[in-house]
Amino acid sequence: MTDEQLGNLSAEIGRLLQRQHASVVTAESCTGGGIARMLTATPGSSAWFGYGFVTYSNEAKKKLIGVQQATLDTYGAVSDAVVLEMARGALKISGANYAISVSGIAGPDGGTPQKPVGTVYFGFATSVGKSEAWRQHLVGDRQQIRHLATVWALQNLRKQILENKLDTV
Repeated sequence: MTDEQLGNLSAEIGRLLQRQHASVVTAESCTGGGIARMLTATPGSSAWFGYGFVTYSNEAKKKLIGVQQATLDTYGAVSDAVVLEMARGALKISGANYAISVSGIAGPDGGTPQKPVGTVYFGFATSVGKSEAWRQHLVGDRQQIRHLATVWALQNLRKQILENKLDTV
């Protein structure tokens, strides 16, 4: 997906959020702020995007958005448990209605047999208590994996907003 296509997707997400009088927050690790970058490239995004957390290190995950050390120790930073805590913590701090989070192994190093390079977890949470996590295996070099993770996150965020219409008025 090109940056122009991503921009169109981000604009659509913005329109959906505005219709609901809702907002979104991001909590990103392996994408390094790529999701927030695409969302904020949309003119008028300040009406529905106020916070984006880049929590690349475990320390940042703990200090900024409340990921528990025990969760990191038990499941590792690249896990469904961690992306759920990332999304929930970002929601709590920001007061947003929707959160999308991501943590993964973009490579070229860092993979294991259980979690090879390209393993990416995505989390989603709403202010009304719904949360969900997904695991994807993305293929490519470091930049391609980061780009694909951004695309996947935005596409899934759109889908989740459509499916989880909140009564925010």
